[in-house]
Amino acid sequence: MPGTNLQRTEAMERSSIVSTHHYRVDLDLTVSDTTFTAITEIDFSAKPGASTFLDIIANSVEAVNLNGTAVDPAAFADSRFPLTDLAEENTVRVKSTMDYSRTGEGLHRYVDPADGEAYLYSQFEVADARRVFANFEQPDLKADFTFTVKAPESWRVFSNSPSPEPVPAGDGTATWSFTPTERMSTYLTSIIAGPYDGYSNDSYHSVDGRDIPLGVWARKSLKEYLDPEELFLITKQGFEFYEANYGFPYPFRKYDQIFCPEYNAGAMEHPGNVTIVESYVFRTKPTGAMIDRRLITILHEQAHMWFGDLVTMKWWDDLWLNESFAEYMSHLAAVNNTALTDAWVTFLASEKSWATQEDQLPSTHPIAADAVDIETVLINFDGITYGKGASVLKQLVAWVGQEEFLAGVRAYIQQNAWGNATLKDLLVELEKSSGRDLSEWTKLWLEESGVNVLSPVISTDDDGVVQSLSILQESDGRSSLRPHRIGVGGYDLVDGRLVRTISTELDIAGETTEVPEFAGKKRAALILVNDGDYAYGKIRMDEDSLDTAIEHLDAFDDHLARTQVLLSAWNMCRDGLLSATAFTAIVLKALPDETDGTVLRQVIAQLGTATNLYSAPAGRENLKLQVANQIFQILDSAEPGSDNQLQIASAAMRFAVTDEQFGRVRGWLDGVGVPEGYEVDAEVRWLIHVALAAAGYIGEDEIAAEYERDNTSYGQIYSAQARGALPNPEVREQVWADITGDTVSNTVQRNLCLGISRSSAESLVPYAERYFADAEAQWDNHTVEIAKNMLEYAFPIQLTGRTDLGVDLVGLGEEWLAEHAGAAPACVRLVSESVDLAARALKAQEVDATV
Repeated sequence: MPGTNLQRTEAMERSSIVSTHHYRVDLDLTVSDTTFTAITEIDFSAKPGASTFLDIIANSVEAVNLNGTAVDPAAFADSRFPLTDLAEENTVRVKSTMDYSRTGEGLHRYVDPADGEAYLYSQFEVADARRVFANFEQPDLKADFTFTVKAPESWRVFSNSPSPEPVPAGDGTATWSFTPTERMSTYLTSIIAGPYDGYSNDSYHSVDGRDIPLGVWARKSLKEYLDPEELFLITKQGFEFYEANYGFPYPFRKYDQIFCPEYNAGAMEHPGNVTIVESYVFRTKPTGAMIDRRLITILHEQAHMWFGDLVTMKWWDDLWLNESFAEYMSHLAAVNNTALTDAWVTFLASEKSWATQEDQLPSTHPIAADAVDIETVLINFDGITYGKGASVLKQLVAWVGQEEFLAGVRAYIQQNAWGNATLKDLLVELEKSSGRDLSEWTKLWLEESGVNVLSPVISTDDDGVVQSLSILQESDGRSSLRPHRIGVGGYDLVDGRLVRTISTELDIAGETTEVPEFAGKKRAALILVNDGDYAYGKIRMDEDSLDTAIEHLDAFDDHLARTQVLLSAWNMCRDGLLSATAFTAIVLKALPDETDGTVLRQVIAQLGTATNLYSAPAGRENLKLQVANQIFQILDSAEPGSDNQLQIASAAMRFAVTDEQFGRVRGWLDGVGVPEGYEVDAEVRWLIHVALAAAGYIGEDEIAAEYERDNTSYGQIYSAQARGALPNPEVREQVWADITGDTVSNTVQRNLCLGISRSSAESLVPYAERYFADAEAQWDNHTVEIAKNMLEYAFPIQLTGRTDLGVDLVGLGEEWLAEHAGAAPACVRLVSESVDLAARALKAQEVDATV
């Protein structure tokens, strides 16, 4: 990271000097296994006599020519190349040698362990196109790009433009000469190369009469697991919805979706050339959560083709708008034009839950973040930028109306097509279409951080008739009291089912708002604030409503309402209003009949946190045994072959504590005692090995033997997790060296960290001090992705509250923060988040100790 940052003020100054027109980029991918060459020519206008700089992160720069005059390449320093005495019209040519990446940033090179084939993919967001070719790396300097790529003749090469026929050189190599792209930002360009295989036998008929070619691709060894019919169906459903609602035909010429190995993100919206993490190629039976997430991911990237690609932010301050909009629209498209008609349930369980948790961290920030530099942007791909922003857009739609909202979006796209725009540009169009003044809404919702708490205040007479119902709004100390469009529902038992018997919608603002529709009516057994989940906030329930909901969790007719109850209970547990022990009882009651895959995944994860972290250490072993016993009982009664069985079986591996339970799980490897309808496939075998490794039942030899059995990219991932989980001190020392060094790839490093997160507190005692000792150097000496993996995932949070082991984790963290105020702000932020999570856990432990 040293020397690679870019300040917003620098970018603004450069865009006042420079206008970019065209790039010609010639890449030779046949040079070596570690480097490639790039020859880049850029045509641009400038203020005569002005000076600026190119962005480039290169192994070396061999030659630079500006307007026909050679420039000394030794001027290359600190990821920049200075350009001086510019003309009105300029052409700069740079010849450089570039490094392949092993971190997922730039042009990443991966060798498939199954067949030894090499695969390349590019990932440039936020500012990593400069790792592949010299450029002006900022989103408001758009241009068109012509790529020429030399690669092995047996490969396929993909970019934003349609792939041309390669021209063989007769020496085993070939050249792909792409036509110019549409006008786009540097971070949206892409190059994918390798012996990818897949399907390109379908198309989408656009509203403008074009047939848009569709393709889905993966590594050769994964082609058999691609499901093109389903992928093409979702893609076409997305295009139908977006063209109809954006009022603008799909802007690009083709649409390839390429599943890539060792991918850091879920996907990336390169125009016409979307890259997707290859875990969405289902080699084994996927959970319902994975199936739903893949669908949302596909729709999310499609939404960007208009909002983000066709119209692009001027600077990264509006990253939130780019991502929040795609997240909101992907769920809207899913509900209206795919089989996932209950997508708002998954949104609540996943995105909104993520948002409310991150909004309570010390590092929370307004949705409209102040992105002063690239490093700030890189750690803002968070629950605020995605989940809260999308939740607030959902709230805005409830307030102004969906058709009014979409009309404003259509006008915004028409006004700014092929250019750059800001939040202000969108708000202008939304105010016109809705007739609403959004200035106050913008200030309170986008420019302030924090999450409001919304609670019912209910008064009844002796006969149970409601005298008054009001909604109390409280600040969390960060936010003002905000306006909300909200639903309130009353639920009663009718023929054994908990059904809505009264409901209303209203606008609330200020501290207290009356809900007159409930007055004078018999009090409902359950009163639910934010019925329909329009608002963003932490929702509290009165004691009678919570008791009713818990007693009748299996009686809800409305899955969204049931999920709101579970999320409310979780927030109460996190806030110390409900003990971890009580929360585990709620989840264990919910698990047997939970049918939504995403909700199931979330509540199982929350159960793990409550049991293993929020529970009082003195009573934890007893609680862990109770939870494990019930998990295995639920597994025994789960419907054979169901998603519920699949996820509960995985939970059983994680929660097992006794020799008998581990023995039962281990027996599944040999086909012994396997639950009816449950398939012990390659992934399940690895999940068993990770669980056994974390508990110390197996060692490196068994992990190596399983990797020999499954010598694939998936085997690489899970063997790293298993090694990371091993409690053996010698192995842990090597694992830590791999995590903090630069010898392993991004994916291996991340999964070693995830393995540590499965380890026992006892095995991590030496690494409390090690974590803090290594934290600053990890940030200073590695790329952002590698630094984040260690700082987020290798934090030994299991040691929270374990003073019996001689560790005060929160104390160590607070000491580090006090002593490192001058460290890189992004590094301090990541450490502070981990320490805050530990401090929250410590408070929860104190509450649980009183039970």
